[in-house]
Amino acid sequence: MTPRLQRVALAALLGVAAAGSAESQSPVETASERGWRSADPGYTLTFPRDHAAHPDYRIEWWYYTGNLEATGGRRFGYQVTFFRAGVDRRPANPSRWAVRDLYMAHLAVTDVARGEHHVAERLNRAGVGWAGADPETLHVWNDGWSLTVEEGAHRLVAASDDGRLAVDLRLEPAAPPVLHGDGGYSRKGDEPGNASHYYSLTRLPTTGRLTVGGRSFDVAGASWMDHEFGTSFLEPAQAGWDWFSIQLDDGTDLMLYTMRRLDGSADPWSSGTVVTPAGVTRLRAGDYRLVPDRRWASPHSGGSYPVAWRIAVPSLGIELGAEAAVDAQELRTGRSTGVTYWEGTIDVLGTRGGTPVTGRGYLEMTGYAGPPLSRVLR
Repeated sequence: MTPRLQRVALAALLGVAAAGSAESQSPVETASERGWRSADPGYTLTFPRDHAAHPDYRIEWWYYTGNLEATGGRRFGYQVTFFRAGVDRRPANPSRWAVRDLYMAHLAVTDVARGEHHVAERLNRAGVGWAGADPETLHVWNDGWSLTVEEGAHRLVAASDDGRLAVDLRLEPAAPPVLHGDGGYSRKGDEPGNASHYYSLTRLPTTGRLTVGGRSFDVAGASWMDHEFGTSFLEPAQAGWDWFSIQLDDGTDLMLYTMRRLDGSADPWSSGTVVTPAGVTRLRAGDYRLVPDRRWASPHSGGSYPVAWRIAVPSLGIELGAEAAVDAQELRTGRSTGVTYWEGTIDVLGTRGGTPVTGRGYLEMTGYAGPPLSRVLR
């Protein structure tokens, strides 16, 4: 990756310039003025069509996390995320080297027993097939990393340059997609365009092979998939978010997030979804509580992250405690997105309807180090 491509990536994510045509664009133009489509409450998500790429929107990601165990019980958490960031929807330069989109990807594996967190990343443009995302079917790739669908199952393949960190996983969708917000239209702010189309596959039985530290393991467990696309997500007063995906042993799945404002308060556009065997419940900001507890300070970025939380959904009788399985699960992605964030596996313990439950999940925390995320997803 060249220094110029790094600069283009940062410019694309900050939404203030475009490769090749930066001089012709005003830095105050909105993304929609540059021709990108905004999320629309009238859009109907349809599958399998909407698993594929949506090149008319500026920002898109396919996000997978999971908790896996090897034979003998050794536990791992993993994250694989593919990002597409639009730079110039209609490049004036007809060359295949013109940068319409940038493609970034993150791979992280947490070795719980050893308390280690390993990260690899990718940044590419389409060029001569280096990276891309198919608008017709679920196929995203980035320099040897790939997300594909095989006989209905999702397959993830990613590896670090030296091959000492890798995943090759098969994920079986066990239930239909869960639509968040209003039919998959997830509002993020006061302006209607600050929104995304957002859905999840909340519990995917997973098998495959994982390599960490050069040693490979056959693994099995459960994964979570998010797919989100839009053009302008956040507003200037929003700093970032605290996001949970939780799978409880009674079959309940929860997606909850707090959008944090610059003054530390919770944004009223925060929301969540709870999936039980009885159905799906959509939550507004006042329907649940996410209360931070113990914190961990990164010696690298200086960010101070709450790695223990108390979670309550009173209307459903849910009271949970969630805590990081390993405190140090920060990603510093200077070679791709340039964003520093905490993303890691968590343990969950509590009650639902007075009955004890346990679970595992993933927690993502953004905006604790570096610039506010509203400067990135704007």
